[in-house]
Amino acid sequence: MNVLLLRDVVAILLAGGAGERLYPLTRERAKPAVPFGGPYRIVDFTLSNCINSGLRKIFIATQYKAQSLNRHVRMGWNVVNRELGEFIEIQPPQKRMGEHWYLGTADAVWQNLYAIERENPRWAIVLAGDHIYKMDYGRMLDVHIARGARLTVGAIVVPLSEAGRFGVLEVDSDARVVGFREKPQLPPIVPWSPGSCLASMGVYIFDTEVLIAALRHDAETASTHDFGRDIVPRLVGSDERVFAYLFWDENKKEAQYWRDVGTLDAYFEASMDLVEVDPVFNLYDPDWPLRTYQPQLPPAKFVFDEEGRRGAATQSIVSMGCIVSGGEVRRSILCPGVRVHSWSRVDDSILLPGAIVGRHAQVRRAIIDRGVELPQGARVGYDAAEDRRRHTVSEGGVVVVTPGEECLVAESGASR
Repeated sequence: MNVLLLRDVVAILLAGGAGERLYPLTRERAKPAVPFGGPYRIVDFTLSNCINSGLRKIFIATQYKAQSLNRHVRMGWNVVNRELGEFIEIQPPQKRMGEHWYLGTADAVWQNLYAIERENPRWAIVLAGDHIYKMDYGRMLDVHIARGARLTVGAIVVPLSEAGRFGVLEVDSDARVVGFREKPQLPPIVPWSPGSCLASMGVYIFDTEVLIAALRHDAETASTHDFGRDIVPRLVGSDERVFAYLFWDENKKEAQYWRDVGTLDAYFEASMDLVEVDPVFNLYDPDWPLRTYQPQLPPAKFVFDEEGRRGAATQSIVSMGCIVSGGEVRRSILCPGVRVHSWSRVDDSILLPGAIVGRHAQVRRAIIDRGVELPQGARVGYDAAEDRRRHTVSEGGVVVVTPGEECLVAESGASR
């Protein structure tokens, strides 16, 4: 992508959702601010895509419990040059267009139209801030321009059985969008892939004049003020040239990787993808760096001594500042500053920043939230009835322990 063209692009990253299906991890933070993959936050993956794509003008629309997200962006994403007109700016609701907060994804952009128009961009890229994937938006813009499109929708091929989770595009043989249905029971089949349909990724490139006109019309119309439910279907039904862009994955794996981590089970499964022997999502590609805020913490440490304590972690991600002090960690993710004390065991779990696992504790298929201290002899993930009585348990059986909750403690949990 031509660098001069990219100067005419503004990206609007939508990061204001409450993330209700990810509760209780979103009790005190916005969904894009939820830790993922050790030192990262969910928002880091879309922001990294922007920077790796050459985008340097980025608005982040926030709303719900945004303090943690605002702090993370301020401390970790000061990577652009304002003297060259580059920026990564937080845009909270400002009530420029009325006395209400953001009413939907389209309204979030509409309320920030003043800031967008001041940049006078030729194109606007609208992005969701809560998906895990690698994508070069510059490639997509090239195709958008070459086709003479007015709106291009990023899309991924999914089995028909998954159509109920997505907005689904109906396209002709030239990938021109001729229909759009939100979570259809009978989805249109992709012409070149029988048995599959084309799901929207929540990635949109607009000619800016088209976006402004569509948002103005939506603001004056009774609607849900949502891109997927209102803006895209309306443009598809007009004479505008709307095309689908097939997801070009920069992950360098055999299968394409794009994950919506909007539920506890989806978040857990995507996290466990990272600890496979050959991870399906590659965190370690130097050609596609994943940026985040790196706290000033010491390296991870593992304790082994003559008392029989043997700190070990296998097939796991262990972040900076962690101490595995004589405990055993398997197939798990330890975010920064986690402590795993002696003779404890952690299996198939995610420990968010600052979590502490006491001596002789046992943790299995669980998410331990920031700052939780599991007491000596605690058992999480071993007694389904007790787990459901004390904690949140997902449909897939993942236990989520948040601050202030009392854990089951084994009667035989001896102190050594």
